Amino acid sequence: MEPLILAWLAPYLGTLLVMLLKDRGWKAKSAVAILSILTAALAATAAAWRVVEAGETIRWAVEWVPSLSVDIGVYFDGLSSLMALVVSWLSFLIAVYSYEYMEHEEGQTRYWIFFTFFVGSMMLLVLSDNLLTMFIGWEGTGLASYSLIGHWFSDEEEHWVGDPGRKALGKQMWFEPSHSGLRALVFTRLGDVGLIVGIATLHIAAGSTMFAAIAGGKWAPLLARSGVLLFFLWMLFLGAMAKSAQFPFHEWLVTAMTGPTSVSALIHAATMVKAGVYFFLRFAPFLVAAAYVLQGAVPGGAHTVAAFLQWMALIGGFTAFMLATMALVSRELKLILAFSTASQLGYMFLGAAAGTLVEGGLGGMYTGFAHLASHAIFKATLFLAAGAVIHAVHSRFIDDMGGLWEKMKITATSFILASLSLAGLPPFMGYWTKDEIIHISFQGALWVPAILSWVTAGLTAAYIARAFTRVFFGDKHWHVKEPHEPGPYMWAPYLTLGSLSLLLGIAWPLIAPTVEETLKHSMGVAALEVTLAPHLEAPLVPESTLLLALTALLATIYIYGVKRADLYAAAVKSRAWAALHAFLYDRWYVNSIYYWVFVDGTKALATLLKKYFDQLVIDNFYHKALPAATLWAVNFTANVLEKDWDALLHKHLVDAFKKAWRAFRSLQTGQLSDYIAYMWIGISLVVLLLCLVMGCKP
Repeated sequence: MEPLILAWLAPYLGTLLVMLLKDRGWKAKSAVAILSILTAALAATAAAWRVVEAGETIRWAVEWVPSLSVDIGVYFDGLSSLMALVVSWLSFLIAVYSYEYMEHEEGQTRYWIFFTFFVGSMMLLVLSDNLLTMFIGWEGTGLASYSLIGHWFSDEEEHWVGDPGRKALGKQMWFEPSHSGLRALVFTRLGDVGLIVGIATLHIAAGSTMFAAIAGGKWAPLLARSGVLLFFLWMLFLGAMAKSAQFPFHEWLVTAMTGPTSVSALIHAATMVKAGVYFFLRFAPFLVAAAYVLQGAVPGGAHTVAAFLQWMALIGGFTAFMLATMALVSRELKLILAFSTASQLGYMFLGAAAGTLVEGGLGGMYTGFAHLASHAIFKATLFLAAGAVIHAVHSRFIDDMGGLWEKMKITATSFILASLSLAGLPPFMGYWTKDEIIHISFQGALWVPAILSWVTAGLTAAYIARAFTRVFFGDKHWHVKEPHEPGPYMWAPYLTLGSLSLLLGIAWPLIAPTVEETLKHSMGVAALEVTLAPHLEAPLVPESTLLLALTALLATIYIYGVKRADLYAAAVKSRAWAALHAFLYDRWYVNSIYYWVFVDGTKALATLLKKYFDQLVIDNFYHKALPAATLWAVNFTANVLEKDWDALLHKHLVDAFKKAWRAFRSLQTGQLSDYIAYMWIGISLVVLLLCLVMGCKP
């Protein structure tokens, strides 16, 4: 067996071992879980080294479901090997952080079981060479996230997200862990229904679920001629949109903050929310190949692919902008980071779509993956550092923080390094990757998403500057005696990641060509490039983006750090500003609208069905009409049919038997002469009968 299969198998084995060690102490279970993830990371590193150095693709598989042409094993090409590196090493650092963070919490065995299962599922998803095993890993992450988000299912208020008691449009805006876990499961499963339809359709069209059979795009003409190509693409990518929290599926990610902070870092930085982006990156070259095949086979077919990518770009740009506006006014530290995550995922979708349109499959993969890796590093830093802050002040609200720089310099340094990368300032890694997305959007003439992404760059700098200024500087509002740094098991991972965000940014001009060259060794990238969008010049876009971000950052620091202004108090004095603040704070009322339309709408429909169908139709049919019809049938049978049969069987037949019996009894005279006469008569009748039957000669 290929040892590299440990890249996804080791965490699953860790899950099994943690189950077996359920009665052992925290150290034993933690050691097994952390070492299993470290094993996966080392296997992924060994494979990535071979792919980068030799430019080879590593595939080892055994036949699993022959009827569906499905294998199971590992597939390391350029994209999957780089993605496996990001997922495995970030998961390992978060696992180390968890050792101290979760040490005194309840449900320790359950935590490690689903943590390792989650990592194994994500690695299986990344390293699959076919849609079926990818889907198994995909669903595995969904199942584990349900448990991890709802880890504190006893629903204590300290683990809620949102302001207790707050309502918007009459709907509650606070969520308990058990509620949030269920929301995550429902939202992502809705998208997965579309993904299943897409996989099934692709199997029919291509005759296989193997990526190698799909990469050439020969399935596209059949779907285009059938008139279902665009519908198929939407269905196929619906799961990716839900997993990566694109509008209108973003609400599950926001309320997933009820889980432990280590879970937030795992789900929102390195793994689950990146699964949809990874799916997009994997299919980007396949879409280019499909467009190339369609150019000569189906008139207008390539335009359908281009139009779909343009819609993906628009959704990504709108998601980035929408969630960034929410982060501007949020009071909860983790919630700010959750809004930020969804916003940055929008950037990744925009980058993958715009890159594919302008520069083909490789362009889409590079643009999307670069920001994926950048975001994974700085957002994991931010979440882990936020967990340390919340643990220190015993509050999730930034109103209860402030002045923590003096007490938590390591945490503050890590947080600020990651914040500057998120804000897109040089020389941090986020500067290069976000700038590439905005720039290529303008080059592709995707004007609406390009402008939205440009504006979002300023909003991003503003909301993250507001967060670190109010948390680490300004007036002290914490109600604890003495906030302090956590132990090294917690601060070492996020200090490492924060520093890495800076170091990789400095080295990115040297690293980027290697990353792009490695991605060339990905399935389908060799397909002929197709021009799906114009390649315009976009002068001054990088400079203007940087100027906007820097201006927003410095202005926000001045407002909150120097002037110590309370913008909320100023806003509520004006009805217009108060209404705008409420609109943003209550998440554009999207959550409330969902509950009004889907939850309350479903309840109202159920009530109507109960009243006008269940009661009027079903109840009346079963409890009135059917019994009445049965009673009528019984009466009809009794009166029309049963009455005559009853007279025949119980009266006429009985009377006939009585008469026959009386006649027979009248023959019993007791006289011998009568009996002799009867005998001769009988014999004569028998002889006569025999003569008639057999014939008698005279």
